[in-house]
Amino acid sequence: MTEPAARGLPPWGPFAALQFLTRIPIRLRRAPDMAGLVVWFPLAGAVIGALAGAVGALAFEWTSPLVAGALAVVAGLLVTGAFHEDGLGDVADGFGGGWTVERRLEIMKDSRHGTYGVAAMCSSIVIRVAAVASMPSAATVFVGVVTAHVVARGAAVALMASVPLARHGGLGADYGQATTRSRGAIALAMAAAIAFVAVGPWALAAVLTAVVAAALVGALARRKIGGISGDVLGAAEQVAECAVLVLVASLALRHDPWWA
Repeated sequence: MTEPAARGLPPWGPFAALQFLTRIPIRLRRAPDMAGLVVWFPLAGAVIGALAGAVGALAFEWTSPLVAGALAVVAGLLVTGAFHEDGLGDVADGFGGGWTVERRLEIMKDSRHGTYGVAAMCSSIVIRVAAVASMPSAATVFVGVVTAHVVARGAAVALMASVPLARHGGLGADYGQATTRSRGAIALAMAAAIAFVAVGPWALAAVLTAVVAAALVGALARRKIGGISGDVLGAAEQVAECAVLVLVASLALRHDPWWA
């Protein structure tokens, strides 16, 4: 007798990236190839951003901008399971509360969040809600949220490919070891292409902003723990996402968007 075919989707990169980065119930027939998975993170970010942006854009037409901003951010939290927010909280606790490398890494492993972590996560949420709420139209909300999710993940992959690992254990180490500079460049190029479709010429500023934000987190991580980890990548994504949302909101308030 032949064994029945395994149920589920083929382990194609975009499906695997969505399975890893979201709570969307995706079943794969076999474990994905880590080496080829990370380049699809920006595309997964586009799906996440489209879902969150659609919620925010629809709410923008029916309720106040502040409520629309809150709903867009909450939708992103639900889709991702607060995946990156958890990393930001761990990094804030470790970097803020540890006096040695060993102690910082120990704190970051703790699933509980302290004052620094809670403050960092709340700050991220407040900045994102305020940025989305200040956007002038539903269309800007949609493309702005999509762009932020896309380029923030592209910048995180680029950081993964360019900064050494702080420790060799966990998902961050597995993906970091599988990420080459060429894969980081491909992910960043994919993020730039998607962002250009969304916000046109503003895409260059968005990508540069995300890369600088992620690089600053990476530089801090090198000084605090000697390199990056999965938590650091989550923190980099969060900082980059906040920075890009603020950028898009600022540009939209002062300049006519390309679609106007």
